Amino acid sequence: MKTIAIDAMGGENAPEAIVQAVLQAKAELKNTRFILFGDEEKITNLIGQDKERIAIVATTQVIKDEDEPVKAIRTMKDSSLVVAAQYVKQKKADALLSLGNTGSILACGIFIIGRIKGVARPGFMPTLPVKNSDDGFNMIDVGANAKSRPEYLLDWAKMAAYYAEKIRGIKNPKVALLNNGAESDKGDDLHQQAYELLRKSNLNFIGNIEGNELLDGKADVVATDGFTGNAVLKNIEGTSGVLIHLLKDSLLNNGPITKIGALMIKNALKGLISKFDVDKYGGAVLLGTDAPVVKTHGRSDKRAVYYTIKQIDKILSEKIIDQFRQEFNHKK
Repeated sequence: MKTIAIDAMGGENAPEAIVQAVLQAKAELKNTRFILFGDEEKITNLIGQDKERIAIVATTQVIKDEDEPVKAIRTMKDSSLVVAAQYVKQKKADALLSLGNTGSILACGIFIIGRIKGVARPGFMPTLPVKNSDDGFNMIDVGANAKSRPEYLLDWAKMAAYYAEKIRGIKNPKVALLNNGAESDKGDDLHQQAYELLRKSNLNFIGNIEGNELLDGKADVVATDGFTGNAVLKNIEGTSGVLIHLLKDSLLNNGPITKIGALMIKNALKGLISKFDVDKYGGAVLLGTDAPVVKTHGRSDKRAVYYTIKQIDKILSEKIIDQFRQEFNHKK
């Protein structure tokens, strides 16, 4: 029986969206238990009588977005996030899910759950959409590390490629390095050295990829330093949101003829919006920790949390952490 520890108080829609997602996922995932951490009274009222394979651990504190991450996990010992992480550390649960403070989730992953031996730095990895398929691509790191070394990017690429193969079903995933040009000598020392490490690895490395090519679907995995990755991720999220808003505004606020046209292309628009629906991919995985740690957006609704729970369940079923241990434990 797999067990997922869930910070039920993280995010804007907590605990309602989280409990609703757990109840939906529980009906499908018959071999999975859920431990919810947070306000016991609120959670109990939302669950009702359907308590099979659901446990509640009462906590009295909640880490907020404005709290300083490391200080928060050290001083707020009875917060829903910290207690959930401790359960994973103590092997009372197999994975951690939270919608809360990203920095605190990262700190819990590194300082409480711990790194896999041989992994120097864990990296955050979301799955993002591409224009030519529904498979998307994985990008790592997107903000767990402000500074990077070439060997970090190699480690992240290895873990992300394995994830792409086992969780997303991509055979021999194509791996690229995000850089400011396609040529092998492009970029600073970090990127030139990372290029050589990736080229000499046993990964299916296809070379550099530029920022304007990310959504073309050329690569299944894109390795990048955390500073650049975070900036690119925020740019993709912001641009896609603005474009969808402008499209809706243009179609709905330009007179009756435009509205009629919008109705005629309604199905096509649904397909476009669906292709860039990131909820279906689940959350961002902190790859390199000794148990799965997954962060989904603080604004996530029931649907997004539901898909993230299914993502975590598959990660546990595929035992990818065991594979990472075998890959990296031999390193000094």
